[in-house]
Amino acid sequence: MASENPAPPDALPPTLLGLSTFLLARIGRAARAELAGQLAERGLRLWDMAVLAALVDFGPQVQRDLVRRLGIDPSDLAKVADQLGAAGYVERSRDQADRRRVSVSVTAEGRALLAELEARARAVQDEVLAPLDPAERRVLHELLLRVEHGSPEWRAPA
Repeated sequence: MASENPAPPDALPPTLLGLSTFLLARIGRAARAELAGQLAERGLRLWDMAVLAALVDFGPQVQRDLVRRLGIDPSDLAKVADQLGAAGYVERSRDQADRRRVSVSVTAEGRALLAELEARARAVQDEVLAPLDPAERRVLHELLLRVEHGSPEWRAPA
């Protein structure tokens, strides 16, 4: 049965607006697309930033540990590490005791790149969260961290 006052054609169904998970997905998809576009301007992808962040935050790591930490396919990680290595952002080396193990570490150029990418990501975040004041942004972040830390195992890795 149609309503007497039809909604504008771009209006979202109230049923969906009542689902926090729908809102998280919709806002996250838009923010991800914006950040991905900014990274693409530098010839980079989100996985490139994720690998650099893991290396800066946790130090050198074996590739298989990066796979597990980031939830990336091993062959995709190898490609990312190859491309970042060719650009001088990371260094890869084989473990002398176990030649199957490849360790990845970030270079000074990689650290500088991550700082630039983080600034771009924060600008996107500021744009997305513009309707919120600083206190509301802190509360939102704290709530999202609580959900992240309390999420069941079915959730997708970063």
